[in-house]
Amino acid sequence: MVNDYALELRNVTKRFGDFTAVDDVSLEIPKGAVYGFLGPNGAGKTTTIRMILEIFKPDSGSISVLGQPSALLVRNRIGYLPEEKGLYKKMKAWSIIAYFASLKGMNRKEAKKKAYSLLERYGLADFADHKTEALSKGMGQKVQVLASIAHDPDFVILDEPFSGLDPVNQQVMEEVIEDMRKRGQTVIFSTHVMSHAERICDRILLIAKGKKIFDGSIPEAKRVIPKRWLLHTRGRIDALGDLPGIRGMVEIPIKQKESPEPIRAWQLRVSDDLNFQSVLQACVQNGIVLERFDQTEPSLHDVFVHMVGDEAKEATFR
Repeated sequence: MVNDYALELRNVTKRFGDFTAVDDVSLEIPKGAVYGFLGPNGAGKTTTIRMILEIFKPDSGSISVLGQPSALLVRNRIGYLPEEKGLYKKMKAWSIIAYFASLKGMNRKEAKKKAYSLLERYGLADFADHKTEALSKGMGQKVQVLASIAHDPDFVILDEPFSGLDPVNQQVMEEVIEDMRKRGQTVIFSTHVMSHAERICDRILLIAKGKKIFDGSIPEAKRVIPKRWLLHTRGRIDALGDLPGIRGMVEIPIKQKESPEPIRAWQLRVSDDLNFQSVLQACVQNGIVLERFDQTEPSLHDVFVHMVGDEAKEATFR
């Protein structure tokens, strides 16, 4: 029977003394998926990644990587960018990429050719012969990412790959991940910045205090929160509160010009079975004149705050 999973975790737990860093996490990641490990700093993302790579051993549970009970048995098929990033300062950009590729089994000539190809593909061709100590932080991080994938691994793990990158280089990093998706590679990346995952992930793991709180697709995550509609009017909307399917109404501030009768904005939380027509009809019947009425989709940040509560608000999200 063919195993369609690049990674399987079964009830994995890791403790450091009295502290439980990862608590009974189970997970299946299909081959070819782009999977985000999301959560605030200290949630257990890096510890989980280190157990997958067998840098740490779990205290209980089991892990299968590319169908094997240990990542060490398939290490040449894995690419890894650690959270603590660093380069050999005196080595040239192409040389360091080729060096790491050769450690994964590529011959030197092939590795050098691949290094120059990657540097050109991602905008660093002019810096191929520069020592890494002369590169900017963003350039150096891109070189390290390229070094981790130059051997064309089947399974790539990137721990906080967007950390410290400016917006331009963050976009390049997203392109790197998207290119790996197109080649059918399985990619895991951890982040506490939800917007990256929202744009490029097939599925996500939300983790907090070492516990899995959600595992699924982006649309599935957003369905956790009731639908929200945005309504602008110059009057009050109290009468809508009695409409079946309205779960809550909250006035939200908006910027506007001064007016004797200013526009007021309301966010409605509604059940899945409530439709626009029912609300429009209720507005007409109650004399509510609408300036705007549309649906707003929750972000992953909204989902995480909804699931985790106050802890999520203390994390840094963008």
